[in-house]
Amino acid sequence: MAHVIEKLVEGFKVAEGPHWDDKKQCLYFVDIIESSICKYVPSTKKLTKAKIGDYNVSLIIPVKDKINKFVVSLNNFVAVVEWDGESPNVSSVEKLYEVDAGTPNAINDGKCDKRGRLWAGTMGGTPKTLNELVPDAGTLYSFSNNTTTPHITGVSLSNGIAFDYKRGKMYYTDTFKFKVDQYDFDIIEGKISNMKTIFTITNQEHFCDGMTLDADGNIWLAVFASSKVYQIDPSKPETVLRVVKLPAAQITSVAFGGPNLDELYVTSAHFTDRPTGESPGSVFRVTGLNVKGLPADEAVI
Repeated sequence: MAHVIEKLVEGFKVAEGPHWDDKKQCLYFVDIIESSICKYVPSTKKLTKAKIGDYNVSLIIPVKDKINKFVVSLNNFVAVVEWDGESPNVSSVEKLYEVDAGTPNAINDGKCDKRGRLWAGTMGGTPKTLNELVPDAGTLYSFSNNTTTPHITGVSLSNGIAFDYKRGKMYYTDTFKFKVDQYDFDIIEGKISNMKTIFTITNQEHFCDGMTLDADGNIWLAVFASSKVYQIDPSKPETVLRVVKLPAAQITSVAFGGPNLDELYVTSAHFTDRPTGESPGSVFRVTGLNVKGLPADEAVI
C-alpha cells in the first residue's frame, strides 16, 4: 500500500521541532519566527499556540513528571515554561541556562537523551534568511544538572539530533556542512567521540535539517529546500532506502507519533526568499509507511 500524506494545519512561518507526547497523544512544535509554542491534537484536530515575547523559539520538550512544564529555547537561553496547552499565554518563564553570551547567536534545534539531558546547538546570529548566517560561529552543547557542556565547536547551523541507544550512537547535522555525522555515544557520561560521516547532500541547494529514528535504527532526515524526507540506513553510508516527497519545499523536521508510533509528522517553513512549494508553512502527517518510531525522551531538570 502506498503511503498517504495529509496536511493537518497551515499558516506557520517556520514550523519546527516536532515532539510527540505519547501520554497525551498530541504533537508539540514551535514556530520559530512567530515566537510561538504549539500543540496539535490529532483526535480532535485542535491547534493551540502561545506566543513568548519576541524570542527565537526553536524547541519544546515536556519536563518529565512535571505537569504543564516544558523546556523551551528562547534565543540563546534554555528556559522552563509553564503552559496548560490551551491558553494563548504561558503562565511562567524561568531561564535556566545561557550560551554564547555577548553574541547574537541563537539555539536552533535540540533533543533530550534517555537520561533527560538536553542536547541543543546554536547558529551564527539570528538570521531571517540563510544568506545572513554567520558561518562556524555556533556550538553543540548538552545541558544537565545546572551544567552546560560544549561538545562540537565551529558549527554554522546546529540542527538535527537523534540517539540510537541499542547501537550506542548519536547522529547530528550541521546544516551548512551538508552531511549527517555519526558519533559513539556514552549515555552514562554524556560524551560523544569518533565522528564518522554517514550521509552527504550532493546538491548544495538542499540542506540537512531535523531528523528522527525508526524502531529499526534507520534515520528519517528532513531535507530543507527539496520537498523531501529521506530514510537513511546508517549502517551503510550514503544509502537512501526511501524518499517521501511532500507538497512543501522547505521541510524542517520530522517525528513519529500516533497511538502506534507509526505516523510520521513533518513540519515545514515559509521563507519568501526561496521556492516554497504548494503548501508552505504546514504540518503534515504521513501514514502507510509500514514502519514505527520510538517514544520521544523528556527533559529532566
